[in-house]
Amino acid sequence: MSSLMILSFSTLESDPRVQRQIALFAERYDVTTVGFGPRPHPGVEHVEIPQGTRAWPSSKQHLLTGRYRGAYWSMSAVAAAHELLAEHVGTMDAVLANDVNTLPLALWLSPRRGVHADLHEYAPREKEHQLAWRTFVAPYQRWLCRTCLPEVASVTTVSPGLAREYAARFGVDVEVVTNASAHRDLPVRPTAAPIRLLHTGVARANRHLEAMVEAVRGLEGAVTLDIMLMPSEPGYIEHLGELAAEVPGAALRDPVPYARLVDTVAEYDVSLVVFPNSTFNLEHSLPNKLYEAVQGRTGVIVGPSPDMADLVREHSLGAVLPAATAEAMHTELAALTPEKVDAWKRAADASAQALSAERQVLTWQSALERILSR
Repeated sequence: MSSLMILSFSTLESDPRVQRQIALFAERYDVTTVGFGPRPHPGVEHVEIPQGTRAWPSSKQHLLTGRYRGAYWSMSAVAAAHELLAEHVGTMDAVLANDVNTLPLALWLSPRRGVHADLHEYAPREKEHQLAWRTFVAPYQRWLCRTCLPEVASVTTVSPGLAREYAARFGVDVEVVTNASAHRDLPVRPTAAPIRLLHTGVARANRHLEAMVEAVRGLEGAVTLDIMLMPSEPGYIEHLGELAAEVPGAALRDPVPYARLVDTVAEYDVSLVVFPNSTFNLEHSLPNKLYEAVQGRTGVIVGPSPDMADLVREHSLGAVLPAATAEAMHTELAALTPEKVDAWKRAADASAQALSAERQVLTWQSALERILSR
């Protein structure tokens, strides 16, 4: 049986994308996982990177002087993994490396057949809304891509827009594996008044989630809005809660475990997936919540983000707004009817198989088969 290492500087048991990789390959190959937290699957060997170590460069001296190789190998998580994995150099058939910050380590491991890179963001512009990041970290991220991507056997990323940018900037072929959810056989629930809206995600101010709350102002009795967020930026959830308290029908709901998320989404009628195109990665996102809505058999309303808009139009899943603003959302929400939403739900049901994780992960399967047959 071929050996495969799955490498990620994340907590593997709570990383849905990496979990899909592990579930796909644990029965096919002799899998070793490397990342934070305990063993993520009973069928794998696991190398745990110590908690508290960092996988982001912190050496200002290295970054300021362009000594990016030193910046990489001096990161505490990389140094720990380098020591823990020394006995694995040259012993694996393939490495599946998640995100660019694992690529030098994956290439150092010298797998016999090659490395597959799965890139969860467009790394050179990941935090471009922060001036310090653009100034000091973005050149380092570009260096990682420029030096490592030509050395890997194959590359995947999460959306067509990101794939095109990686290909244009770094001259590599890139396939797409979306952050689709596993297929669920759920019923299509009829829509009644008031129409129940939901937004799930991470509490980040650059997503301007206040616009969703403002969009339902004046629509009491016609719609309700629940916002369910994981904490990220201190104080932002509290700020949204204070705003929602002023708007009838708007409320914050406590997050649920990931395993219950699709069932929770299925309680609602429409998922709001609306972000301003304030960064390249947001503009070209195809977020998990879009696919959770499909499996939950809810309609979706998205902003003019091109990759989301293309998907929604192709499968008739919902509405595409002309702008990611409270005004545009309010206009669409005021025109909703149960009949319109029911049509979106039926379209989600018809597309659930095609847009499932089971279909998407076949691209990873083919990529690893190509590597291991070399």
